[in-house]
Amino acid sequence: MKRELGISVYPDHSDPEKDKAYIKKAADLGFTRLFMSMLEVQDGKEATAAKFKNIISFARDHGFEVILDINPGIFKQLGISYDDLKFFADLGASGIRLDEGFDGLKESLISYNPYGLNIELNMSNNVAYLDNILSYEANVPYIYGCHNFYPQEGSGLPYDFFVKCSQRFKKHGIKTSAFITSQDALTQGGPWNVNDGLPTLEMHRHLPIVVQAKHLFATGLIDTVIIGNCYASDEELESLAALDRYCITLDVDYVPEVNPIERTILEDNLHFRRGDITAMTIRSTQVRVKYADQPNPPHDNEHEFKRGDIVVGNDEFGRYKNELQIVLEPHQDSRKNLVGRIPENEIFMLDYIKPWSKFKFENHN
Repeated sequence: MKRELGISVYPDHSDPEKDKAYIKKAADLGFTRLFMSMLEVQDGKEATAAKFKNIISFARDHGFEVILDINPGIFKQLGISYDDLKFFADLGASGIRLDEGFDGLKESLISYNPYGLNIELNMSNNVAYLDNILSYEANVPYIYGCHNFYPQEGSGLPYDFFVKCSQRFKKHGIKTSAFITSQDALTQGGPWNVNDGLPTLEMHRHLPIVVQAKHLFATGLIDTVIIGNCYASDEELESLAALDRYCITLDVDYVPEVNPIERTILEDNLHFRRGDITAMTIRSTQVRVKYADQPNPPHDNEHEFKRGDIVVGNDEFGRYKNELQIVLEPHQDSRKNLVGRIPENEIFMLDYIKPWSKFKFENHN
């Protein structure tokens, strides 16, 4: 399934012109999903509709799919029901997120609404909610799944639980979403008065935004990664836009003595892990064939290598000269040159490089 990037805005708590500028910037960078919350009716039904329609229309004109997260109390305030979603269709929304569950039959009926609105379900519970809905022959192409975000420090999902919840949706081919948090908007830009960031996963709360996105895509469980808080900085938006959403890309910090052939081996090739794996290293072996005639004298080769180090075979390594390896287990071998290291906050990504997995390197220094 196509992978996407998204942003969030909160018209109940923001300036519409700032929202539009943010939406345009993100659209220009290739973002395609907009998450919005309708939490309250402050100035009556007509004024609320006008406020949201203004932003939604602008976003749709810039290529966004717009999902409205609806506070269940809104339906009563607006005098509408889940049986008739015309109000949200008239706003121009692409879909609505059901923040509360019904009996399965009701959700299946809502998925056949005459306006073609997508129905987004809460993914952050490890229960058979989706299976129940699908048992009532729901309109599957119009069913989405989206995790919650968690404004309070320490309240985000643990990773193992996230996996179990996500697998319930992914096994049925449902389009899935989860949230990451901007570090530049960490204490602002959310729907609540507590904003310790807005990630889905607690382990992401203080990571750089691009590392969070790399991780969610690498799990293979999430199709759309959405920045939960606003406004992310231009630098954050640009770093996400430049991210390869389909191939694991690792940053590398080079050692001072790295030579041109080693940089070429790392940066100018799409690597893959050998299928007959070893526990000690991740081996990329095709580069040793491609660069077999290139000399590579020893350097930085006399100390113990540790997990996250990147090494390349030197001239003393015979047929393994210029083979690239990422160290998984500590060892020492003078026939390998230390060329660089993966940043500490990305080393956990090595767990997602399986047999035959493709991966790349980038250096931003």
